[in-house]
Amino acid sequence: MKEFDRTERIGAELRRELAEILRDEVKDPRLKGVTVQEVRVTRDLAHAKVFFTCFPLDEDTAEQERLLNRQLAGFLRHELSRRARLRSVPLLHFVHDESVVRGERLAKLIETVAPAAPPDAEP
Repeated sequence: MKEFDRTERIGAELRRELAEILRDEVKDPRLKGVTVQEVRVTRDLAHAKVFFTCFPLDEDTAEQERLLNRQLAGFLRHELSRRARLRSVPLLHFVHDESVVRGERLAKLIETVAPAAPPDAEP
């Protein structure tokens, strides 16, 4: 069995290229903190779901998602076609990744329920 699936390799390549394009080419200040977390490509390579977060705070995610899916989707796909060595570039669908926010919320809940043990305490 293959260690890495072709769709996973393509997703990783698209993630790297999208991160570079967003960092270097996109000048919109509303998208400066956008980080591409993962790209999942369908088996037929026609569509790619791009999960993103925005740091330091996930504010205005609906606006960022709208910008990425409508106004910038064509530009990003065109830039990917120039950079990535693919016969056809999948359609991009941007989705805000809630896992980071959920993880922070869970960590805070755990800290309130079970405060940290002193460092000199034995288990």
